[in-house]
Amino acid sequence: MERVLSDTMRLVNRVATVALVLTLACAHRPPPSRQPYALVLGIAQDGGYPQAGCNRPDCQAAWRNPKLRRHVASLAIVDPTTNQAWMIDATPDFPEQLQLLGNAKLNGILLTHAHIGHYLGLAQLGREVMGTHGVRVYAMPRMSTFLEHNGPWEQLVRLGNIVIEPLKDGAELRLNEHITVTPIVVPHRDEYSETVAFIVRGPSRSILWLPDIDKWEKWSTPIESVVERVDVAYVDGTFYDANELPGRDLKEIPHPLIVESIARLARFAPRVRFIHLNQSNPALRDPKIVERNGFHVAHERERVDL
Repeated sequence: MERVLSDTMRLVNRVATVALVLTLACAHRPPPSRQPYALVLGIAQDGGYPQAGCNRPDCQAAWRNPKLRRHVASLAIVDPTTNQAWMIDATPDFPEQLQLLGNAKLNGILLTHAHIGHYLGLAQLGREVMGTHGVRVYAMPRMSTFLEHNGPWEQLVRLGNIVIEPLKDGAELRLNEHITVTPIVVPHRDEYSETVAFIVRGPSRSILWLPDIDKWEKWSTPIESVVERVDVAYVDGTFYDANELPGRDLKEIPHPLIVESIARLARFAPRVRFIHLNQSNPALRDPKIVERNGFHVAHERERVDL
């Protein structure tokens, strides 16, 4: 009996010791960060990965394995202090990307331009799905006109699902007391709207989000002068080189090639992360081909404190 009691006491002491250690650990654990941050929601070109109709072996593998798939390029801006969140672009993957915001309230959507991977998700705000009221959609003048005068988008405006807020090239927009965004017009195929990049600034850091642009040489602003002003630069990495799309005239889709960007932005390599990768881009499946030059392909759900 004495041995049983002794063993029991030793067990009780061990449990008490473990409980004390856990209590002290919790007491000294730093509180969750309240720093505003940016969260990458997707890195693929407008069609995602794999794209509709793709039956290459790698696409077939991705159809079978969701872990190999990639969502369309989008960025969330989150302020834990106020529980507010904003999204740059509303992609075809909007339902899943919205879910990644967790408990943060969606306070608005900032649009870069009117190509399919960047605004089609707005349809989810309509009466057929969410039936939202007064969601702020920040848009440049031509983008605003496109939404206001073309269905089904004009119905979102007419029914009050969204409220369009104007953006102006180079004019800083204050989202709240901690975060600002500045749209910058860039050259692109502007069939329906102008195209912008965004500089996002928080209390301590800034990022560039530039998913779509034509060749760097077509922009009157040197890309180097923009990248050197930010801490992290997410830039158009649609195509790796000119050999990706045999039979296609790259003059019709004149994105800066990753190999060109690597050559031009070498001195900024650690801060440059490629986004908007087409499914033909080998860096989408093997990021090491850019990492060996000091650059990176962005990861979905990667977070940058602002």
